[in-house]
Amino acid sequence: MEKQQLPACPVETTLTLISDKWKVLILRDLLPGTKRFGELKKSIGHVSQKVLTAQLRQMEQSGLLTRTVYPEVPPRVEYSLTELGYSLKPILDAMSTWGENYKENYYQD
Repeated sequence: MEKQQLPACPVETTLTLISDKWKVLILRDLLPGTKRFGELKKSIGHVSQKVLTAQLRQMEQSGLLTRTVYPEVPPRVEYSLTELGYSLKPILDAMSTWGENYKENYYQD
């Protein structure tokens, strides 16, 4: 993503990079370590292969993760967070804490 395409507001910049529900879940699932495509698809749940592929490509382009292809038959592809991707951990931790607090204190069945 080129610098001139980013919004002036830092919050909007962050949302531009992780605003999609799937991207946040991809980040969550890659925080513990490297995963293959099938592992990500299974852990995320109801995401289509097409959408997951598109999200992973966008995140790779923005520098949040790396995609490693191993020359095997069949090819093995693994995804890992970059240092930049790992730097989002405090944001995800805060979202998790907030969500737990909401569920415990405000959510009515």
